[in-house]
Amino acid sequence: MISLIVGGKGSGKTKKMIDQINESAKTTPGNIVCIEKSMKLTYDIDHAARLIDVDEYKIGNYDMLYGFIAGILAGNYDIVEVYVDGILKLGNNDLEGLGVLLAKLDMLAGEGVKLIITVSADEAALPESIKKYL
Repeated sequence: MISLIVGGKGSGKTKKMIDQINESAKTTPGNIVCIEKSMKLTYDIDHAARLIDVDEYKIGNYDMLYGFIAGILAGNYDIVEVYVDGILKLGNNDLEGLGVLLAKLDMLAGEGVKLIITVSADEAALPESIKKYL
């Protein structure tokens, strides 16, 4: 299942995501993973959540990100939530490409894994391929 946190720059998307991670860390019985570009959330999220910096793994586009998430899920069946902060930075702000990625991730995650993703864009500017995950 995919859930998007959408809004313009400075609208509080990351803060909302941090709050969700910290709340989930208290109540969720499985593992939580947070994927971000850089390690700016190191001191903000609960230590129970696994924080991963995609820059360490040279993730530079949506295809690489898909493979990375698939590998993480394949390596640990106890993951129940995956958070991705600032996904458009990883895909060079390609909204159409993001729609394709979300469809692939939705199939990958199925009903067992919840994906929560921040998207720095106005909701009105999103194509239908992304809006269906709002």
